[in-house]
Amino acid sequence: MKLEILKENLKNGLNIVERIAGKNLSLPILDNVLMDTEDNYLVLSSTDLETAIKLRILTKIIKKGKVAIPVKFLSSFIALLPNDKISLEEKKNGIYVECKNFKTQIQGSNSEEFPIIPEFENLDFIQVDGRKVCQGLSQVADIVSISQSRPEISGVYFVFSKNILKIVSTDSFRLAEKTIILEKPVSKDFGFIIPQKPAKEIINILNEKQGDVKIYFSPNQVMFEYSEKDSLKPQIQITSRLIEGEYPDYQAIIPKEFKTKAIIKRDEFLNQIKTASLFSGKVNEIKIIINCKNNQLEIFAQSPDIGENKSQIESKIEGKDFEISFNYKFLIDGLNNIKSSEIIFELSESEGPCILKPVGDNSYLYVVMPIKSN
Repeated sequence: MKLEILKENLKNGLNIVERIAGKNLSLPILDNVLMDTEDNYLVLSSTDLETAIKLRILTKIIKKGKVAIPVKFLSSFIALLPNDKISLEEKKNGIYVECKNFKTQIQGSNSEEFPIIPEFENLDFIQVDGRKVCQGLSQVADIVSISQSRPEISGVYFVFSKNILKIVSTDSFRLAEKTIILEKPVSKDFGFIIPQKPAKEIINILNEKQGDVKIYFSPNQVMFEYSEKDSLKPQIQITSRLIEGEYPDYQAIIPKEFKTKAIIKRDEFLNQIKTASLFSGKVNEIKIIINCKNNQLEIFAQSPDIGENKSQIESKIEGKDFEISFNYKFLIDGLNNIKSSEIIFELSESEGPCILKPVGDNSYLYVVMPIKSN
């Protein structure tokens, strides 16, 4: 392999693929990036066996070939080179790097030992706006519960039905659902569960990209593919294993009827919950008291070691008076994922699930369970 590439292009590519690679004592080859050539592209690949990334950079290819190089070392070294053209040449399981006044040899590994990354040729795909997918993932991915006994809730659930994609996660105490409208309906309903780590990498890697993402899937793998406009080859492919099992019937726990509905200014509500949290004690409990007659929502917290705090918010309230307790962290997580100036807070039963959602946006809802009274 021999090629010429701009330092900035190589640095940016290595920054992406090194996110997946890491120390692995039993399989040291996973510490490497596989550098391969394909037509006029340098192809960078890395994997941790659960997630894989393949990235293509348009490059001047002089001679084709491939080599595996420790990715974190290579990335650190390339970042320190002058911002100029770099010449790379593979020799004896290593590479020679030349850039202005630098001539460097870096030892690599046998590229044939690098794991095979699954291909998704001739499979159907769904095309979705990449920004919407990343936004949806960012609103649900942190709520996942890593569970050995219930692996199906250890990931993010994608479910396609007609012209709708729903992205869902839960940890049994709260649940988040984001709805995305598809431009073209799917031919049949289907779903899959992707682990939390690759879900977060999709956000990190594709969040700033403009345009659509193609989603390919097989019974045990899924691939998110992004292509630059007018590019002959996909630029980024993120592949992940799928979590086996059936996702719980989460729709059954979303309340259909409510006894009280309050419309609250988001920032004021969030700030008062954070203030009350300082007095919530070891159990993180804050109490919300709703007074319909006065259109007032009160937030109360007390701790025998610290003291107590009480604050009020003027709100638009329909229904009956309510008194209910929550883990303040769960409320803060939900409010942080809502960006509207006002939120809707709907309450069903004193010990039943409640809902937070943005005013004027039906695409997102956050279900949270209260703390049961003794």
